[in-house]
Amino acid sequence: MDGFYEKIAEILEVDAVNASDVLTDFPEWDSLSVLSAIAMISSDYGVNLTAADLRGIATAQALRDLVAGRRGK
Repeated sequence: MDGFYEKIAEILEVDAVNASDVLTDFPEWDSLSVLSAIAMISSDYGVNLTAADLRGIATAQALRDLVAGRRGK
C-alpha cells in the first residue's frame, strides 16, 4: 500500500499525513474529504467502504489498517 499517506495528504490538501495523525484534527477532514477518501480507496485499492466504516477510525494508521484488512493483506 505504497503512497497511502501521501494520497490522504493530497485529499486533505496538506503537505504530509503521518500514521499517528488523528484525521479529525485536520480542519480539512470533512464530509467531502471522507467521500474523496472512500472514492480513492475504492479505485486505488479495490476496497469499498462507507462513511459508517470511517466513523470509528481515528488515525491515518487505523484507516490504512482497515483498508489492508479488507484487502486481506
